[in-house]
Amino acid sequence: MYGDPATIRKILTELGDTWAVVGLSGNQDRAAYGVARVLQRFGKRVVPVHPKAETVHGERGYASLEEIPFAVDVVDVFVNSGLAGEVADRAVAIGADAVWFQLGVVDEAAWARTRQAGLEMVMDRCPAIEIPAL
Repeated sequence: MYGDPATIRKILTELGDTWAVVGLSGNQDRAAYGVARVLQRFGKRVVPVHPKAETVHGERGYASLEEIPFAVDVVDVFVNSGLAGEVADRAVAIGADAVWFQLGVVDEAAWARTRQAGLEMVMDRCPAIEIPAL
């Protein structure tokens, strides 16, 4: 299973509150926009990562994970499965503690690399669904 309850709980409650949301833009019709709002309601700092580097929900955006000038605890991935592995690798490179692939985002090779690098990981799940249940 790519998101056992203990790992989900650990990421959502123990690893830290700074979440880089890759794929988050000001487009209110995209799932990332709503999920980021839920994460904020539960006390998470949500940092938008998108080529447009837009400010979203009051947080300055960055064009890449590498541009974020502070520590990121969790990298939440809203890109398609074909691009997700590269994002996971970048999360490892910046020293994040965990990677979260959203519903429908699956890359088993990225899962293995990320876990082997020592990061926690959840795949094909949504934190906005999981966090209210804690």
